[in-house]
Amino acid sequence: MTGMPGEGFDGREAFGGFGPPRGGPYGHGFGGHGGRRGGPHGRRGGRARRGDVRASLLALLKERPMHGYEMIAEIAERTGGAWRPSPGSIYPNLQLLEEEGLITSETVGGKRLVSLTEAGRAEADAGQAEPWAEAGREVDWAAVQEVGQALAAVDQAIRQVMTTGTEAQRTKGLAVLTEARKKLYLILAEDD
Repeated sequence: MTGMPGEGFDGREAFGGFGPPRGGPYGHGFGGHGGRRGGPHGRRGGRARRGDVRASLLALLKERPMHGYEMIAEIAERTGGAWRPSPGSIYPNLQLLEEEGLITSETVGGKRLVSLTEAGRAEADAGQAEPWAEAGREVDWAAVQEVGQALAAVDQAIRQVMTTGTEAQRTKGLAVLTEARKKLYLILAEDD
């Protein structure tokens, strides 16, 4: 692009309908404190392996032109919420793709709509059909939920023992927790 305000992904004006950039010229999380970290694991949706942003953008744009937040939402939906890339990872990648001549953009309805060029379509066709499929695959969400339910049940039981039990019962309850912790670590030490 020419670098003129409002064109491409090369400056603050380029984000037009995508939302206000924070933390630097490329959006969230670059050069400041604009990046949002949702929860203890750095993003909403739990801790999952991140996918390939560049390949995911090309694969999505193969289907139809989209704007930035639509791409974020599509990836989140297609991974069942396991991976929701941040604007700070999407927009710099869009800028690079545009600089490489793989995408073009135009303002439609106040938002920047991104499309593949012929070269971009060729690269997208050569890549994976669903690069986001790997994100979160290693996480067994049913097992995570089962463990959470078990921990909640143990928490309720220990609270009951500690608040209504006798001194001897509280001591036994604490011993059970200490023993459980040791047994859990021993599981990791076992040979398969």
